[in-house]
Amino acid sequence: MAVVGFGVYIPLLPPPWSYAAYCVIGTVFLLHMVAHLAAVSIDPADLSVLARKNYSNPMPVLDKKKHPHVIHNLHCYLCEVDVGPKVKHCSSCNKCIADFDHHCKWLNNCVGGRNYWFFFVTVVSAVLGVLLLVFIILFVFIEHFLNPSVLRTAPQFQSVRENGTWLAFLPLAPMEMSSAGILTLAFITVMLGVASLLLLSHLLGFHIYLLMKKMSTYEYIVRQRHVQSVRELEGGAKQSVTTNGTSSQNMPSVETSVECDAPLSGRSSALKYQDRGQIGSRLSGAICTEMDSFKQTTGDAEENLYYESKVPKPTLPDEAVMADPAGGGEKAPNTSAEGVPIAQNQLGSSVTSLTVQRP
Repeated sequence: MAVVGFGVYIPLLPPPWSYAAYCVIGTVFLLHMVAHLAAVSIDPADLSVLARKNYSNPMPVLDKKKHPHVIHNLHCYLCEVDVGPKVKHCSSCNKCIADFDHHCKWLNNCVGGRNYWFFFVTVVSAVLGVLLLVFIILFVFIEHFLNPSVLRTAPQFQSVRENGTWLAFLPLAPMEMSSAGILTLAFITVMLGVASLLLLSHLLGFHIYLLMKKMSTYEYIVRQRHVQSVRELEGGAKQSVTTNGTSSQNMPSVETSVECDAPLSGRSSALKYQDRGQIGSRLSGAICTEMDSFKQTTGDAEENLYYESKVPKPTLPDEAVMADPAGGGEKAPNTSAEGVPIAQNQLGSSVTSLTVQRP
């Protein structure tokens, strides 16, 4: 932009304005170059690191088992020096930076307390220089269509007969250019200048905000990450509470009988809750296995156990035959084949054969 500005467009300005543009924009560009070189060349490392000034040897590898952090208790275990409270070890530069702000990849250097103001002046001068250059190029672009004679006041244009021919790099090395070339180069330069202004203005505004808040870029990023993590936790908690409340309100009435692989009885049971409907459950595998152990079928019919809802009464010796409701009589189910009565425990868990001794 300096070559295009000082070589093509500033020489086309009328004499009073061309001199002012040379002085103002020249000063801004010179200030930018000096500040840029200073920001790049100054070592922002901590004073204790600068005292050693030994960057030739490789840095030791951090053992996280012994030291979970690079800097612990104001001591850097990589630089092997004691540092200040606002020092951070930059992973890109691999050294401790005093008053660490950020690592600038455009400068290929860290920005810390020793070179921060050079960095700030670099950004300010870049914004101001590009802004002035864009204004000058826009003026030349507009006057090229409205009044081109204003731009052709240099003595070298007297030797040019055609108005479509323009001169660049005045006054030292005049070079002929076409009108289309002047306009095309102006359009490309303005587009690049506007894009640069958008990026640089955003960066400048951000650092002005940080200066007003008296905080560094690193502190701002750490604070924003903390705020974002808190918001995510709060959002997750609210979503969990909302989901649980919706699911409990929309829970349908469910009625499921207690089931096992082998049923306990012909009837099924369910657990009923008035507030959440009827909720059934299944017995666990261990309980079902215990229930299966009570029902062991053998070849003898009299050894089968019957689990009924009502517990049968024990049969007395004189009641060996029960009356059939239909008028007939049959052998009582609690009497053995030899006429010996069988007494069933009321809990239904065992069967005991009673031996009756007759006189």
